[in-house]
Amino acid sequence: MSSTDRPHGCRGGLWITWGDHARTCLMLSDMEPEPSAFNRSEALEAGISTARLRGPGFRRLYRGIYVDATTPADTAFRARAALRYTAPDGFISHHTAALIWGGVPPSTPDVHISRRRKRRSVRRGLMVHLASRAARTTTFRRMPISTPEQSFLDVAASGANLVELVVLGDSLVRAKRTTPERLLKAAAESRGYRSRAARRAARYVRAGVDSVMESLMRMLIVLAGLPEPTVNFTLRGETGDWERRFDTYYREYKLLVEYDGRQHAEDPAQWEEDIYRREELERLGFRLLIITSRGIYREPLRTLERVRAALIEAGATGIPTTFNDDWRRYFG
Repeated sequence: MSSTDRPHGCRGGLWITWGDHARTCLMLSDMEPEPSAFNRSEALEAGISTARLRGPGFRRLYRGIYVDATTPADTAFRARAALRYTAPDGFISHHTAALIWGGVPPSTPDVHISRRRKRRSVRRGLMVHLASRAARTTTFRRMPISTPEQSFLDVAASGANLVELVVLGDSLVRAKRTTPERLLKAAAESRGYRSRAARRAARYVRAGVDSVMESLMRMLIVLAGLPEPTVNFTLRGETGDWERRFDTYYREYKLLVEYDGRQHAEDPAQWEEDIYRREELERLGFRLLIITSRGIYREPLRTLERVRAALIEAGATGIPTTFNDDWRRYFG
């Protein structure tokens, strides 16, 4: 609907729509035509009763903040609503900022925002943090938001463990929002709460990691005291008729370690193709070690024993006969 055919009384900010046709004009500007959240006062002003707000046509985002039930309320939408009604002087931060940047932070049911004034507060579905003066922000998609590096530091300060932080760092790099070097620099300069945890995690962040499971597999190996494999290796057939990228490898020993989450029994054609590829790898002198989700979540010790045995068989020396116990904190 254009500005010329709005019903009398529309004051330029928001349309609330429900059903197929009925809609109420609430504070909608021509510059922001997308659906918006609204508070109880705005709803009452538009003639929407409290009883109707509690009905199936609307959904409550936070206490006193609503949205039309048909509106997709993704992370960015919920964050915008939180800023507008609870912290207009604030910015998106912590886990929520990391998600918007394309990262994979630890799961949380809350939207996280920060402000530089007033105290920290918590309400259902929303956590408002008190930001330090050193917190770095930017603007992304017209939203005030922590930088990717700051979101990494914030998630560390929230109590994320080492492996969770490495997963986050790898994912932010994968999304091309930062680099391992920038995360290292930000962590080194930070003097905030749990900055030591951020610094330790940043040292393990790598470029070229394609998935969360690859991050977990690598950290399982490293925390057990085994040599860290190199990330991201592309191997080509002798005749150049094929190439394949592998998650991690030990170049000196021609040992490839690959995470595979597929169910080969459900895809016979792919299974056969993988058999041919493995035969080609063997002809080239490589050994391929396949790790599955079971090997990460249910049988991590067996996975470590397999990697250690493969390294020794490939001629590696100095491989520990016992594993460090660090891995058990995260995979035990």
